[in-house]
Formats: sequence, C-alpha cells, structure tokens
Amino acid sequence: MFLLAFAPLPGAWLAHAPVLRFDLLPTLDRPIDGGATLRGRRLLGDNKTWRGALVMFLGVLCAALLLSLWPAYWDALPDGIRDAGPAAFGALVGIGTVAGELPNSFLKRRLGIAPGATRRSPAGVLLALLDQGDVVLGIWVALLPIWVMTPAEAVAAFAAVAAVHLVTNFVGYAIGARRTRI
Repeated sequence: MFLLAFAPLPGAWLAHAPVLRFDLLPTLDRPIDGGATLRGRRLLGDNKTWRGALVMFLGVLCAALLLSLWPAYWDALPDGIRDAGPAAFGALVGIGTVAGELPNSFLKRRLGIAPGATRRSPAGVLLALLDQGDVVLGIWVALLPIWVMTPAEAVAAFAAVAAVHLVTNFVGYAIGARRTRI
C-alpha cells in the first residue's frame, strides 16, 4: 500500500522532539536562511534551523532503515522503492521531509505570520492545515527518481500525514517540545 512510503516520517518528529525539549545540539540551532530577508521580511524565520533539518533527516533515515528490517513492511512497498533499497529510500524521504517544510514557511513569512504562529482567519486556517501536510509535496518530488505517486495518492497521503502530524503536535505541546498546539 502506497501510504507505507510515508511510515518513516514520524521518525523526524520523534527525533526532533527531545532535541527541542532539551535544547540538544545548540551549535546547530542556527536559521537556515542565515537571517536573510526579502522586502523586509525573513525568508524562513528562526524556526527553520540546521539542527532541525539534520535531526529530522536522520530521524526519517533511521526509521526507514529500521522499518526495512520488517519483511511485511518492506514487501508491501511499491517496487521502485524496494529496488532502490532502504538507505536510498530513507535518504529521499528525509530530504523530502526537510525540503517540504520550507515553502510553507516562506509563504507564511511573506504574509507576516511569525514562526510557530497562526492567524484566526480563513486564510490562516488554510495555512495551518497546509502546514500539517506540507511535507507530502516534498516527499512526492524527492521520491520521483524511484517511484511516481499519482495525484490521488498524494491527496490521500496529505490527509493521512496531516492527521498524524496534528496528533504529534498535540503530544509535542503536552511534553513541552512545542510552544503551540498546532
């Protein structure tokens, strides 16, 4: 089943939560955009850091490698993914996860929405929803060399990932790894 291609994704959140909670790897807690601005607004903001990118990438990669040890999981993946192997699959999903987070942050900065903040408006609700599943587009593009997901599969993956991400956000907030619930 195609949704299994997204199973390593929670590895990003599971790896990132303790890093945030306990402020681990502080030397990498530097904005990816280096403070750069466009028309007076930050490109991505302080929440998109090298630490987050590295930890989330490694979390996905490790999750993919561990999941690949489970034959029922690995055998259920699309042929192209299995042919590429667990390391390539995990690396591509990791790259897609990190890259998929960036466009929404860029858009939110253009609209003047602070990192981690939301707006109480129809556009704000739409952006908050997009923020929950934005990694799907990044993963879809990153996996293109080994597997082509249909648009219908991408929509279903977005819904599933957004639902899991919402739950993860609430848990992260409850344990102190996030400042906001969503």
